[in-house]
Amino acid sequence: MKKIALSVFTLVLILALAACGGNNKNDSKDSGNKEEEKSSYDTIKDKGVITIGTEGTYAPFTFHDKSGKLTGFDVEVATEVFKRLNIKPKFVETKWDGMIAGLDAKRYDMVANEVAIREDRLKKYDMSDPYIVSKAVLIVRKDNKDIKALDDLKGKKVAQSLDSNYRKIAEEHGAVNTVVEGFNQSIDLITSRRVDATLNDSLSYLDLKKQRPELPIKTVYEEKDATSNAFLFRKDNKELVDAVNGALDDMKKDGTYLKISKKWFGTDVSK
Repeated sequence: MKKIALSVFTLVLILALAACGGNNKNDSKDSGNKEEEKSSYDTIKDKGVITIGTEGTYAPFTFHDKSGKLTGFDVEVATEVFKRLNIKPKFVETKWDGMIAGLDAKRYDMVANEVAIREDRLKKYDMSDPYIVSKAVLIVRKDNKDIKALDDLKGKKVAQSLDSNYRKIAEEHGAVNTVVEGFNQSIDLITSRRVDATLNDSLSYLDLKKQRPELPIKTVYEEKDATSNAFLFRKDNKELVDAVNGALDDMKKDGTYLKISKKWFGTDVSK
């Protein structure tokens, strides 16, 4: 009888241990699932830092001042947004043509670099509410008499960044593009007569003329409809985008956005 009782006890003990082991396994699995379910916004909040892709060479939006400090309208707006979210922004500088690819490769969490809101981008990425609107202008040398409108670009040479919204507009009107890294390089090619024109942001042009009034360039066309620009995120980042939109909205309500806007442009560039 004692042997039978002992065997029964041993069997019960084995089953109990097996059950405990099974529960631990499930607990581990549940823990893994919880980790996987954690949103990118939660991860960023836990770290206290968000990485932001930006050009650093596109005045007055993102560039280095005389002391070498990264500054500009986009940089200042993004910095204020994440100050309100108690998250430290860490800017990662990269060339425009590789910037969105860098976001895809998770080199940073978002992009702040005058990214135009386009249908093709909205299909692949999340974007914030617009934080600035602007109009494209067509820029040529001061002595150019052949180009007066977009239709005059047919067969002409332009200088645009590869992934630029402006490149598409120029090529749709028959222009032949020379790929450049940024706006300043486009202007250098125009003044040296290596290309005929470039399309770019009207605010960038005004800032450039203010900084370098001696440049022999002029605008011959300005589009009627304004382009809205926003922060760019990888898809399925709703929590992060909502938080950014909330901070932008608060900045506009309390006058902080207008203060930044007037500092850089002398007017409200949100509309």
